[in-house]
Amino acid sequence: MYRLDVIITCSIFIVCYLFIITEKLNRALVACSGGVLMVIMRIVDVSDLFETYIDWHTISLLFSMMIIVSITSQTGVFEYIAIKLAQYVHGGPILLLVISSTLTAIGSAFLDNVTTVLLFVPIVVKLTDILKLPAIPFLIVSILFANIGGTATLIGDPPNIMIGQAVSHLSFNDFLYHLAPIVCVIFASVLTAVIIIYRNQLQVSDMHRRQLMAIHAGDYLIINSVLFKSLAILMMTIAGFMMHPVINIDMTTVAMAGALLLLLVTYHDVSFDSVFRHIDWITLFFFIGLFMLVGGLTEIGIIDEIAKQVIFYTKGDLPKTALLILWGSGILSGFVDNIPFVAAMIPVIKEFQEFGVNNLNPLWWSLALGSCLGGNATLIGASANVIVAGMSQQTGKPISFLGFMKVGIPVVLFSLIVATIYVYFRYLIHYY
Repeated sequence: MYRLDVIITCSIFIVCYLFIITEKLNRALVACSGGVLMVIMRIVDVSDLFETYIDWHTISLLFSMMIIVSITSQTGVFEYIAIKLAQYVHGGPILLLVISSTLTAIGSAFLDNVTTVLLFVPIVVKLTDILKLPAIPFLIVSILFANIGGTATLIGDPPNIMIGQAVSHLSFNDFLYHLAPIVCVIFASVLTAVIIIYRNQLQVSDMHRRQLMAIHAGDYLIINSVLFKSLAILMMTIAGFMMHPVINIDMTTVAMAGALLLLLVTYHDVSFDSVFRHIDWITLFFFIGLFMLVGGLTEIGIIDEIAKQVIFYTKGDLPKTALLILWGSGILSGFVDNIPFVAAMIPVIKEFQEFGVNNLNPLWWSLALGSCLGGNATLIGASANVIVAGMSQQTGKPISFLGFMKVGIPVVLFSLIVATIYVYFRYLIHYY
């Protein structure tokens, strides 16, 4: 691990990470520059980056959903939903936080957390504008509960999808049965904590409440063919996401089909220039840069080496390995994309059968819990985090990297402690 290529790669990654944390330069520029520098230093071949390490499925999914959201937002439907939701609770900020958190968690479980935040964040931003509330608490909560909710099901978060594809006997219902109970406990606990943390900021004046209740939500809705077309295709796309295990079409294809269909049917009604101006290009290129950086780490074997060391230090002991995977993936996923780590860990876990371990399920659940929950640690810990950060930047209400860490890291540590207790008493106690 002291080879020159390892030192160069780690140095590039650390320097880029420091620039991203301090926010001295645009994060997309930093990440892409680091990736290109790895190509120049011959750490990784450019063809390998584009063919192997950059996840074009994720980029295409994001781009497609951004197109759908961009066109749909022009109808005023997000403002309409935000006003109706706020009026339903009479402008109560804590109730709004609870409702938005619950909807985000449920949406992330049964769609995926990327799609959920793309749909809900515009509504959250409108809510805070209407009630003159600080947007940051609501945006941070959107990130936290997108990742927590996505942990509960097979389709909620990319690591779970990867595990489900690799382990044929684990069904959608298995993920729900084994992960949903602990997710519900973590959800309730974290929601209570964030309400306490932000209670002083969640104040709405009587004047703003009266102004809210006097608003006629229908005035914001532009009732035309674009509204009906965009809502119909949005619903069809969401239905496709939910049914993708049945119809055997992956979510990226569903999203691309939805975006192209919406562009076609609104061709004479919506300006292409306007649609593409509202695409969050910074977030898309930041993802590409991150994939390049992590691709360099993978190319020199660091990710794979970490996975192999798990077996070396635990010597095949299942309980020790389960807890090490839980905490190792939880901590690592906060700072490095969890997808390559999960990809490296899947064959390693399968090798445990050579040690005579027939029941590998505790290891799969530990990997799923750690890699999904750990994404809450930093703004680059999960796809949903990066998207919300980009959308907040676009609306002029940026979430600072360090500001999010102050909330995210305690949430991750608490979540991992609760998950440890759950995994130990449900799966590991009879091994002692």
